[in-house]
Amino acid sequence: MKIAQDKQKHFYVGIGIGIATELFFSYLLPAHAVIAALLAAAVSFAGAYSFELYSKFTGRGHYELMDAIAALIGAIPGILVVLLFRLL
Repeated sequence: MKIAQDKQKHFYVGIGIGIATELFFSYLLPAHAVIAALLAAAVSFAGAYSFELYSKFTGRGHYELMDAIAALIGAIPGILVVLLFRLL
């Protein structure tokens, strides 16, 4: 199955967003690794979906929910990498 080029871009951007948000919440909540990871996932999805809503309401770009989901799927490995380093 071929994955569309724009979904791949959203996936790779999601990795960066996941790393950044996990680092941020790990700094804010050093004693709560799981809560920080869950917050990072929620904020990553909210950020990706907000860009899609912006596209829908302004008419700039193309609104597609699967783009936000691809970003969330990309954020998960980014979050897990930081979480792994944090727990070791």
